[in-house]
Amino acid sequence: MKKTIITFLMILGISQINAAIKLPALFSDNMMLQQQSNAPVWGWAEKNQTIKIQTSWDAKTYEVKADKSGKWKIALQTPAAGGPYEITVSDGAETKSVKNILIGEVWLCSGQSNMEMPLKGFPGQPVLKGNEAIVHSTNNKIRFITIPRATVLTPNEDFVGKWNVAGLQTTGDFSATAWYFGSLLQEVLDVPVGLIHVSYGGSSMEAWMNQEMLKDFAAAKIPTKKEDIAKDPNRVATTLFNGMLSPVIGYGIKGCIWYQGESNYERAGQYQELTKKMVSSWRALWQQGDFPFYYCQIAPFNYAQFHPNDNKEEYNSAYLREAQLKASTEIPNAGMAVLMDIGEENNIHPADKEAGGNRLAYLALSKTYGLTGFEFESPVFKALEIKGSVVTVAFDNAPNGITSYGKEVTGFEIAGENKVFYPAKAELRRKSVLLSSPQVEKPVAVRYLFKDVAKAELFSTGGLPVSSFRTDDW
Repeated sequence: MKKTIITFLMILGISQINAAIKLPALFSDNMMLQQQSNAPVWGWAEKNQTIKIQTSWDAKTYEVKADKSGKWKIALQTPAAGGPYEITVSDGAETKSVKNILIGEVWLCSGQSNMEMPLKGFPGQPVLKGNEAIVHSTNNKIRFITIPRATVLTPNEDFVGKWNVAGLQTTGDFSATAWYFGSLLQEVLDVPVGLIHVSYGGSSMEAWMNQEMLKDFAAAKIPTKKEDIAKDPNRVATTLFNGMLSPVIGYGIKGCIWYQGESNYERAGQYQELTKKMVSSWRALWQQGDFPFYYCQIAPFNYAQFHPNDNKEEYNSAYLREAQLKASTEIPNAGMAVLMDIGEENNIHPADKEAGGNRLAYLALSKTYGLTGFEFESPVFKALEIKGSVVTVAFDNAPNGITSYGKEVTGFEIAGENKVFYPAKAELRRKSVLLSSPQVEKPVAVRYLFKDVAKAELFSTGGLPVSSFRTDDW
């Protein structure tokens, strides 16, 4: 009898715990909601329970009924940027409050280690001027949250974490790229900015996609048991989509920044289509239309060192950079930050994270927020004109012309019909470059810095480097 009573009390206790109002970690003190939007809010309660949500910015009360599993979801109308505000959630018996909420611009920040790398740097790998940025980081109008690493077979609904207010004790552990992006947005727009950081070092793009997204990519192996993700789980298809992205899908955002590709350099031929599929699928899941998607092109690095006995050209990361460049022209409402000037031959994590963060911010400030008067995109190859032995390469996105800052340009190569490339002499014009080589009488193709290891030579006058490119498809 005593055992029966204890068991009954245990069951009753579990039932009460399950019936309690539960809010995901995303909806916690110090959070940021997207301004002037219908911001989704969700949680759990007893099944079929009516939940009331009150918002302090307009004293409005919303009602929603939990479904049979106890989950509920509702969209809250948010005002223009401001705060602090409070949200209360009640089932009639219990009330929970989320305090110190700001309304502003919310961005998802995702990718692999170069997005994950914190302002304080990795052990033995510093972030240039990172300590200075930390010292100056106190800012109540910048909020951020980091989703912890998780690789699983089925989608998670929540995680352990919290929103932080930018300051000396919090900023050093946060993504450097995301910080430079968000802090520049906050400074220029003069509104609160929220950053949701979801990254995992060494991860492949396939890990950030689910099975449905990957059905047309035969090389992607979908795991079905724990043994399938025992080794390098961050490079196994679907694992990070399930473990880290799933809990934040649907949260109201303005857009997304992405820094990934290093772990896909061996499969550059698939990357363009993978990127297009991932972006379109994420947008469909968020149900916010074609939200802005801006990403960093990977920086040059000596990837061939990982394959000392193989054909080095096969692992030339210029092909991955090319795939990223092509994808940027085919994905609507997207843009790419070129990082040809910050790469380090033997360090896959460039110390200069400010350049990437700032260039992503330039894209957002211009293309998303409509600000003008500054350069925001790198010059890109426009056209090729051949007259005799001289090739003229023209560029777009160079409103004030291109420059080498007075240095000799040695990174161009040209080839004839025999497909053999030779170094070309380069002569700069305002928006074009004239190329020639005594070894090539009838040039047909041009390549610029199309190598694993390279350093930017051509820039816009605003300091934005030209991507490596080629005009052939050999």
